[in-house]
Amino acid sequence: MGVIPYTITAADKERFDQDGYWISPKLLDDETIEQLRGAHERIWKKDYDGAGMPLHVFKLSENPHALRKFDNGWWINDEVRSVVTDPNLGEMAAKLLNEDEIRLWHDQVIYKPGTSGQETAAGNVGWHQDYGYWRSSSTTNMVTVWIALQDTDLNNGGMMTILGSHKWGAVEGSDTFFEQDMVKLKQRFATRDWIEEPCILKAGQASFHHALTFHGSSTNFTDQPRLSVVAHLMPGDTFYKEGRARHDNVRLLGPRPQFGQKFDNEFFPLLYSK
Repeated sequence: MGVIPYTITAADKERFDQDGYWISPKLLDDETIEQLRGAHERIWKKDYDGAGMPLHVFKLSENPHALRKFDNGWWINDEVRSVVTDPNLGEMAAKLLNEDEIRLWHDQVIYKPGTSGQETAAGNVGWHQDYGYWRSSSTTNMVTVWIALQDTDLNNGGMMTILGSHKWGAVEGSDTFFEQDMVKLKQRFATRDWIEEPCILKAGQASFHHALTFHGSSTNFTDQPRLSVVAHLMPGDTFYKEGRARHDNVRLLGPRPQFGQKFDNEFFPLLYSK
């Protein structure tokens, strides 16, 4: 159980730097994929490993087609933990970000129900930048690893990225994951070249996208859920930055977090150190 080792090439790094994301080769073997699909089933039934509790469980609405999202699955599921804290994932992120150390910021376990052809925005993930939610961290040089647990394309609600949008910097008001009107969001954010590219993934492949890269996803038209496990990764020396935005990770620094305090305790495991 774990991530298959892969060495980032110069071409991989160039693609990531140019486009704001990079699609990996297959990083999970078939057995691990099946174990993680089973982990999904257990998680949604509240069959947790250990005596802990998750950080958050989100369901966007009571609509049966609404997205379900679970933060810090590694706290309560051993299979998720083994993947999102895998040193091989950390080493790939370190190479893509030009960092010496990588820690886990947090993970997500995401379930997008299938609509069997029904047109609905209930499962949409609005165009957003991940860093829109992470402004309490000292650096924008963070990466999201979105791992597909089945073949994924636009037909089953696969992710789309906006090429090169990581070069736009932190855009005001980009914390729009939960806004589902994709057209309205595009009108708001498409102030420059807006080139949408789908992330076409085979089961076990991952999309590594920069924390500033705009991305989103639409309807899963199939009759099967779209399952993924997501690791959000940061440089090892990331610290709490003063600012307007708050994030629940700040609470994990203790009852009175200090500006400049590093996110480096047991809640933010070290994946890789050079």
